[in-house]
Amino acid sequence: MKVMQQNILEEKDKNMLKVDNKLFVSWADVEGLVEELWKKIVIGSMPINSIHGLKRGGYIPAVMLSHQLKIPYSEVILKDTLVVDDICDSGETLKNAPGVYQAVLHYKPHTSCVAPTIWAKEVGDEWIVYPWERRDSRTIQDYKI
Repeated sequence: MKVMQQNILEEKDKNMLKVDNKLFVSWADVEGLVEELWKKIVIGSMPINSIHGLKRGGYIPAVMLSHQLKIPYSEVILKDTLVVDDICDSGETLKNAPGVYQAVLHYKPHTSCVAPTIWAKEVGDEWIVYPWERRDSRTIQDYKI
C-alpha cells in the first residue's frame, strides 16, 4: 500500500534540540509525530484493526496511536495489525518483525535495509533521544525483538 509521505512537521521540528549529533525529541514532538502517522493512516485507508508496539521504543507511540485511532492495542500480531516502533535506523528490527503493516516515528532511508509502510519523518545521521529514554543515552544499536 502506497501512502503519501509528505511531511507537515517542519514548524513543529523547531522544538527538537540538537546537541553533539544527538536530536532530543520532546513529548510535544512525539505527539506531533503520532498525529502525522494518524493522518497518513486515515488518508491511506490502511486496513488495520489492531496496533502492536515493538518492545522498548515502540510501546509508547503504539499506545498513543491506538488511543488516537480508537483501535485496540494487541499483544497478538495478525494480518491486519499495525506494528509500531520508534525508529527505523538500520532496519534490522523491522526486517525481523512480524506483521504486514509497519509504522515508525523516524525513518533513516539512507541507512535502512527495509522501508516501513509509513513513517512520520525522515531524519539524517543524528542519534535520536526520545523522552522515555535517558538523556545521556549512548549511541548503541538495539536489534533484539
